[in-house]
Amino acid sequence: MPKLDEAGLLDAYRQLGIVERRRVARRSPPEIRAKLAKAEREMALDRSPGAMAAVLTEGREKQAPHLDLIDRAFQRIASGERLQVMLTMPPRHGKSQRASRWGPLWYLRRHPEHRVMIASYGADLADDHGRWVRDQIQDNSPALGIKLNPASHAAARFDLEQRRGSSVRGGMVTAGVGGGLTGKGFNLGIVDDPFKGHDDASSPAQRERVWEWYRSVFFTRRAPAASIILINTRWHEDDLSGRLLAHEPHRWEQIDLPAIADSADDPLGRPIGKPLWPEQYDAKELADTRESVGERIWYALYQQKPRPLEGGVWKWAWITNHRVAEDAWPGITPTRVVVAVDHAGGDSVRNDEVGLCCAAIDNSGHMYVRDDRSRSMGADTWGTEVCLLAIERNADAIIVEANFGGDMARQIVTQAWQELARDGDTRGMLMPAIIEVHAKQGKRLRAEPIAQLYKQGLIHHVSEHTQLEGQMVTWIPGMDSPDRMDAAVHALTELADPASVAPAAQKYDRGRLPGRR
Repeated sequence: MPKLDEAGLLDAYRQLGIVERRRVARRSPPEIRAKLAKAEREMALDRSPGAMAAVLTEGREKQAPHLDLIDRAFQRIASGERLQVMLTMPPRHGKSQRASRWGPLWYLRRHPEHRVMIASYGADLADDHGRWVRDQIQDNSPALGIKLNPASHAAARFDLEQRRGSSVRGGMVTAGVGGGLTGKGFNLGIVDDPFKGHDDASSPAQRERVWEWYRSVFFTRRAPAASIILINTRWHEDDLSGRLLAHEPHRWEQIDLPAIADSADDPLGRPIGKPLWPEQYDAKELADTRESVGERIWYALYQQKPRPLEGGVWKWAWITNHRVAEDAWPGITPTRVVVAVDHAGGDSVRNDEVGLCCAAIDNSGHMYVRDDRSRSMGADTWGTEVCLLAIERNADAIIVEANFGGDMARQIVTQAWQELARDGDTRGMLMPAIIEVHAKQGKRLRAEPIAQLYKQGLIHHVSEHTQLEGQMVTWIPGMDSPDRMDAAVHALTELADPASVAPAAQKYDRGRLPGRR
């Protein structure tokens, strides 16, 4: 076969889908099949970090859906998209191996004129990543199509040979967090675990040091259109991820993957309670791990939810010891279901945090926190979300706090319901009663009776509501009570027997309306 024809065949082959390529390979003679196999190998090396890893390790490198998400981030970056990605997932799930080793190696193969920078809490760990990438290039240079510059091949800093016709030399540099990076820049910057552990992240001085280093040293070394990947175990609410999300959440794309799915918007679409990598760590294995490491380490290291120490009203055990699994809910018959909303004051349409919870009670007097749908919503959004949750759970009442905005909350909910009814989205359901709560007494007087019902084992959370639970156990009287907690307390107070929850001096106008509107 003439060389031109062979090249044309291979180019056409690369444009086919996988099914067509397999069909062509099956029908080709042995000598052509060998060339197609070589083309498949080259295509895999180009496809993604995971595909390249599978080729170079002859299939020993494992792949999983959560690693696919990391691969996609590198694919988007390599294609020219500018990203800032925050990656959080449990230990031993392959995040550093993929994002700090195979990913940078694959990126340099695609862009040998670019520079990658890797920083970690210690220079030794960062150098280990650099040494691994350097050794892979050295051992697999013909397959990768890139070579080390013989004059610069240290683990902490190495250069690649310039490509023919190029005046730019790419490579990698590594450093410890806090170290100097003067004269060094990056097209792709990776910060892999800026804190050594819990003690390191618990130090205010160390958190400030890492924050200042990131802002004044690392971030200033980026090249135009550079991308950043932050790999961070969430040891503390005010760690590097926490501060970045507080200061510039719109700049970051989060790949937040807890060991056990705990929210309806899981990046992988997992149902609540499903393990991240069941082939490696199934539910039983993770339950054993949780028991061994304790709640604090479990939530920080495995769920990526830093949990401060308990406050003065709720205790973790009151929640965790009486939790109800999601799959047990169908066996519970509620006699009442309510939705409660704690909205931002005034008539602002800014995206303020709005507490939105659903709770139910059965005929034995046990109560259940069914949903926490709290999130940032403007006044043009939260009324609809309240009604949709009420429809979904067949609620008989909607609880709104009337302290702010007068009759505004009632009007927002009523208008939202009417709009949904016009669109046929209420499923023929009558509008639930709107119960206005005038919370005149102190926050503690509202919270403590409900906390006591938790202590007695009369309130159960259906599945895990991590953010709500974190607000409850860290709230100390005297602090502003947070939105999720207030919404849950409103709902549970409505459901509870007034005589069992009301302190003698309580002035809690529950505004109960019988039945539905």
